Formats: sequence, structure tokens, C-alpha cells
Amino acid sequence: MSKTFGSGDSATLALNDVSLNVAEGEIYGVIGQSGAGKSTLIRAINLLERPDSGTVTVDGDDLTALSPADLRAARRKIGMVFQHFNLLSSRTVQGNVELGLEIMGVDSSTRKRRSMEILDLVGLAAKATSYPSELSGGQKQRVGIARALAGNPKVLLSDEATSALDPETTRSILDLIKTINAQLGLTVLLITHEMDVVKGICDSAALIESGRIVEQGKIVSLISTPGSRLARDLFPLGEAPRLSGNTVIDITFSGGTADRPVISQLARNYGLDISILGAVIETIGGNQAGRTRLELPGTPSSNAVPIQDLRAQGLLVELVGASE
Repeated sequence: MSKTFGSGDSATLALNDVSLNVAEGEIYGVIGQSGAGKSTLIRAINLLERPDSGTVTVDGDDLTALSPADLRAARRKIGMVFQHFNLLSSRTVQGNVELGLEIMGVDSSTRKRRSMEILDLVGLAAKATSYPSELSGGQKQRVGIARALAGNPKVLLSDEATSALDPETTRSILDLIKTINAQLGLTVLLITHEMDVVKGICDSAALIESGRIVEQGKIVSLISTPGSRLARDLFPLGEAPRLSGNTVIDITFSGGTADRPVISQLARNYGLDISILGAVIETIGGNQAGRTRLELPGTPSSNAVPIQDLRAQGLLVELVGASE
């Protein structure tokens, strides 16, 4: 789909032929810098911004083809969590959670029961009668999540939901989203500029720049994809070193390769004095993965055999600062 704001010389192409497929039940992250088109994308998914071209299909419904009444009904399948909470200060925590149900015409007793079920799920049942001014930032965001879940949606959209929170609170909110995804079987699409968010909970990810999706896929696949920018950003090793006449390689470990004594075996088998220039190891999807930058004595051609040995072990090996 595509979306343009303005016209003529002042027109801005916010989304440029974007195609995204989020599988049922997964947590999908869209990452990009400010102005990349992330917020426009997430607002187009529930048609708060109607795309100029293309379709938006949620749970089998083409939202762009629905009548206004049918669109309102289809939107009930979609919950939305905002960056700045958007809570009503005049309502209690429970009152804020009930708001959407009230608009949907749900009766009072059902609203009360459902709101307390959800507040218990997000860990705020004890704060039901409190007001937003009495809550911390993390608690306010939990109320926002509870409000989004009150209507029992199938899809949860999160627009920079953790960017206003401190690191510890961010981790607790991400853990909550992961728990909700697992317990409710909810599909989650989150927008973020923080790679740690993608690293922490996402099954799949897409990189958006200037309104275009430039890379996307399963995290476990991206890690092992040569030249992947997302993988490089997930495991940053810094700038490439200046050429020294030796061979500098980046090795990517994932799955069962992360716990092997690869470097010690390489040094022992080939009699190499190996320098470790950098390393990043993280837990992704419950498995360890990461990248290590090594310097091997000699030129790339003289190290062709040990490099091929590493690749034969299922490791992704990329030369740094030199062509093969």
C-alpha cells in the first residue's frame, strides 16, 4: 500500500508500496528512525489513515472494502496501545478500561466483570479505583494495554508503547506483551525505534526507511542472512577496523552453534594466533545467538581453508573490509 500527504510540490510520500504479512499469533516488530513512516503504517492498518492504494486485510477482512458500519465492527478485532497512554484523567483505572466496552454498548455488569479480568491479567486489579494521576508511567501503560484488550481483539497494535518509559519499566511491559501473546494467542504488531525491543520479544521484524520496507523476515532467518542490516543492528560490533594486512572476519552464531568452542578449535587446528576484536551474544527467541569479530594472521587467500572450515560447520562468515 501507499500513502501520500499533501499535493503538488509539497506532497510527502509517507508509505511507498509497502507490503507486510504478519502471521497469526506472532509478535512482529517494525523498526525505523523518526520520519521513516512507522506511525503512518500502523495507523493505516486500522484505517485511521486510509491508504491511497493497496489493501489492508485483518483476520480475512479487507478493511479498505468495508462500509463504514462494517469497518467499525471489524475494528473491534484490533486493539491499539499508544505511546503517551491517552488515559482520561476524570475516570478511574477501571473506568478507562471500560470506556471502549461502553462505546460498544456492552451492559454494565459485563463491563465490570471484563475490566477486572483484564486488570488482573496486567497486574493492576488492586489499582481499579485509582486515577491516572496516582499511577507511575509503567502502570499507566498497563492500563492502556488493558483498555486495548477489553474488547477481546485478535490483533494488538503498539505504537512506540515503551519509548516514554525507563529501561526497567520497558522490560516489564515487554514481558507483559509476551505473556499476553502466549496466553491469549494474540497477534502483535509493534512499531519501535529501539532495537532492544525487537531483540527482546519479536518473532519477525521489518526495517522501514523513507516509507519503504527495505528488509523483513523471521529473526532467526535474518541472523543467518549475509549482509542483513537488521542482523548487524541486532548485534553491533562497531565500525570495521583499518586494514592491517591480516584477515578480519565476522562470525554469526545462532541456534546450536552458539555454544561451540569454535575459536579455540580454530586456533588449535590451524596453529593461528587469533585476536578477538569484538563480540555480542544475546538470547533471541529462547536461543543464544550473536556475532564475533576475529583477526586472523595473513591475507584472506591464505586463510581460505580455515574460513571454509567455519562455513562447513554451519556458521555465517563474512570478510570485513575486504572482498573475497
